Formats: sequence, structure tokens, C-alpha cells
Amino acid sequence: MELASGRLILKEITWEDLEKIHKLHLVPAVDEYNTLGIPENIDETRLILRPIIKDQKSHTRKHYWFSILLKSDSLFIGLCGINLSADRFKIGEIYYKLYPAHWGRGYATEVAKVLVKYGFEVLKLHRIEAGVATENNRSIRVLEKIAMKREGIGRKILPIRGVWKDNFHYAILEDDERNYENL
Repeated sequence: MELASGRLILKEITWEDLEKIHKLHLVPAVDEYNTLGIPENIDETRLILRPIIKDQKSHTRKHYWFSILLKSDSLFIGLCGINLSADRFKIGEIYYKLYPAHWGRGYATEVAKVLVKYGFEVLKLHRIEAGVATENNRSIRVLEKIAMKREGIGRKILPIRGVWKDNFHYAILEDDERNYENL
């Protein structure tokens, strides 16, 4: 499966992406607000991806994870996805992570818009959420640009490098106003 925007292709991950995803997770700046931590080896990354790739064959999928590629040259620049709740709640949670060389170019905002649009229009979700460490100003700006609303704070719920961090909780509802024309 592939999704697209003006500058990006979101291609559902496969085992062929293992090494690229592993290398992304080795970058300290990418790991700064990541609860997974830096994997010790590629086998640790494989263990993370195994249930996600297995889920692709399920009739009641819970995970949609994508490689983020530049349309211009198919360069892998990051990873994103949407994880679903139990069916009756119709909730998805989005995430995204990009190589630092691609920060500040609007790619994360573009990715987040594509995921939200897919969640509402294709997956027929009622609500899409995102959590963000309270110190992660870049990601906070992305969520606010895509019309998500800050709903609260989770105190010390993110285990990041052995320290408990606070988390802002953001969400957008299917009937909330949003402007995603530039996709």
C-alpha cells in the first residue's frame, strides 16, 4: 500500500526496510523523545517490526506503518504510522520520525496530514490522537499546524533514557475543521 502527498510517498513497510529503519533508530537526535530507545542490534529492530508486518495480513488490522520517501528520488527519510484502538472506539494514534537532515522543511507536517486524512477517509476513524513529550517543540508545532487540539498532559508517563517525562495529549475529531488542501 502507498499513500502520497505533493513531495512524499508513504510506502507500507516490508522486511526490505529493516536495515533502513534500524539505521534511523540509531540516530541520537531521532531518539531524543523516542520511548523505544536506541536498539542494541538489528535483531532488536526485527523484533519490533515482526508484529507490525504480521498484522498486515490480518482482517482486523491494528497497525499501518510506512517508510517516508521523497518523491523526487525515492530517498528514505523516515518512518511514520497510525496504530488503531479496539474497533468500537474508532481511534487511531499517529507518529512520525525523520532524519534530522530533513527537519524544518515541512515534511513532518505533510506526513501528519496524510495520516490524518487516511485515518478519517479510509479507516473511517472518529478520533485521531498523538502524544508528544512536553519538551518536543518541533513536534508540538506540527500537531498544532494540522489542527490538532491539546487536550491535556500525562505527568511522567514517557520512559525516555531512564527518566520519566511529561506528555501532551493532542487529538482531532472527524468533524473538526481542518484544511489539508495542499496534499
